[in-house]
Amino acid sequence: MERLSDGERNATELREGLAMSQPAVSQHIAVLRSAGLIEEKKAGRQMRYSIRPDGMAPVVDWLARYRAFWPERVDKLKTLLKEMDQ
Repeated sequence: MERLSDGERNATELREGLAMSQPAVSQHIAVLRSAGLIEEKKAGRQMRYSIRPDGMAPVVDWLARYRAFWPERVDKLKTLLKEMDQ
């Protein structure tokens, strides 16, 4: 995902500098595509991959529901840990 954050790339460009085989990169691409996080388009003989802007929307929505919940819980945990330390 990080490598796609600044624009489209093909599979070879995504693999550059990584200690991964081409089949492993292809598997990662397939998982990201099936999760709806990236999209592909054909450019000549190559497939170009890019981030799907709305792909993270379900995760962002889920996190937003719990955003108010976690600070209170963490504060309670801190208090409990301080009490246990004494």
